[in-house]
Amino acid sequence: MTKPPLTLYLAAPRGFCAGVDRAIKIVEMALEKWGAPVFVRHEIVHNKYVVDNLRDKGAVFVEELDQCPDDRPVIFSAHGVPKAVPAAAAARKMIYVDATCPLVSKVHIEAQRHHDNGLQMIMIGHEGHPETVGTMGQLPEGEVLLVETVQDVAHVTVRDPEQLAFVTQTTLSVDDTADIVAALQARFPAIVGPHKEDICYATTNRQEAVKALAPLADAMLVVGAPNSSNSRRLVEVGTKAGCSYAQLVQRATDIDWRALEGITSIGITAGASAPETLVNEVIDAFHDRYNVTTRTVETAIENVEFKVPRVLRESA
Repeated sequence: MTKPPLTLYLAAPRGFCAGVDRAIKIVEMALEKWGAPVFVRHEIVHNKYVVDNLRDKGAVFVEELDQCPDDRPVIFSAHGVPKAVPAAAAARKMIYVDATCPLVSKVHIEAQRHHDNGLQMIMIGHEGHPETVGTMGQLPEGEVLLVETVQDVAHVTVRDPEQLAFVTQTTLSVDDTADIVAALQARFPAIVGPHKEDICYATTNRQEAVKALAPLADAMLVVGAPNSSNSRRLVEVGTKAGCSYAQLVQRATDIDWRALEGITSIGITAGASAPETLVNEVIDAFHDRYNVTTRTVETAIENVEFKVPRVLRESA
């Protein structure tokens, strides 16, 4: 049977960012240096395939530090942790390596600086997300107020409207965040913002690529995990940018082929914690069913690289 024709638009950039790359490398280098097991507090990045791979190599994933023995190294995830966590590890004389993405650390430093200047912080982020928990945990209780929506801005109770600053989670929708920032500035004209936008380059670049790709395709698939904030935002951005059907898939086996019946074009991208091997798996699944012509939609070139911590670069 002749396969139907399909134009496959591939977003660029897509997939792994420098922070995710670095975090995975940290776990692999820790296993090389200290041997298995190495403990990791929370998923190192939000991707089951990546986590399972590292588990096979000897990483043990736990939710809290008290599940780790004192005599084995522990790694903190790329999303960042509250200040209390490294303090507790140090008190137990544990070897610990912080895999927090440097762009998340930048937000932590910013929050601390504003606090030192007597400002109360408002954080734009998702409640319960590890990055939000980590950033809010940099400062004492009550010093960081969380808002998730424009509506939240109207109801937030602050100590002094003249002494405020805001930070944002690094993986949010650029457009949605702009609306919340505008609402904050309208209600609190004196509020201080970041020197440079907190939403990271990788989140912004992947959203821009999706905006360029979405109007070209009948449908769009985002390769990523359901608990990955930046992957879920890509689905939302694609829908808003004019793609009538956008679906989040972890693997090719998750593709809803019935929903794609009759399409002649598909857009494919991946969240910042999704490896390229899973993108290729999805592309192969389309080649099995269609006569595919591939086009790349490139909106930026990325060459960012972050160094791993010195402790891993030194010999044992």
